[in-house]
Amino acid sequence: MPNPKARLLVVDDDALVCKNMSIIFSALGYSIRTAPDGFSALAAIRDEIPDIILSDLNMPGMSGFELLSVVRRRYPSIRVVAMSGMLTGTAVPPGVAADTFYEKGCHRPHLLLGAVEAMTHPTKSQAARISLRSDAPMWIPTNGHDPSGEPYVIISCPECLRTFPQVLDKKPASTRNTECAHCSNPIQYAIVHSLDPLPAAAQL
Repeated sequence: MPNPKARLLVVDDDALVCKNMSIIFSALGYSIRTAPDGFSALAAIRDEIPDIILSDLNMPGMSGFELLSVVRRRYPSIRVVAMSGMLTGTAVPPGVAADTFYEKGCHRPHLLLGAVEAMTHPTKSQAARISLRSDAPMWIPTNGHDPSGEPYVIISCPECLRTFPQVLDKKPASTRNTECAHCSNPIQYAIVHSLDPLPAAAQL
């Protein structure tokens, strides 16, 4: 496509959502690719860095929570729309590394189209905020329970790249803080909780 408005990458395990978005955004002059999960999205980013990512949050394999945390750390210039049919409202959920949030199934697609359009023409203040983004927490799944019955996770340190187990306390928290057991690097992380699968016929 010659001179597209922007290069989009839609990440969603619902093939119908990917198809609908491809049709709509292509008709509006965007270049668009799709990926079914976070791992496939990272491979697509390595092939060509998109301008904007629209990602579901609840996906098998690598969830959108995890994907967007990686994107924020490795590709901070990419603008991001987080999407979910399991969460409501217009505010970005706590701990999610996204610029805006779209509630799937809310029957207000103009909100999504408007958000993407605005990202193709950022104001000076919005462009400046890209370089001022705070670090997003690492999103990791629970690993079950240790021999004593305590829930735990395995954390990979982004500094020394070594892994270590971390027992979870029972206090509710959207994000948690710890230090690497090897190099004492401070680490912020959040837990990916299992969610009910999205309806097969989720709509844009």
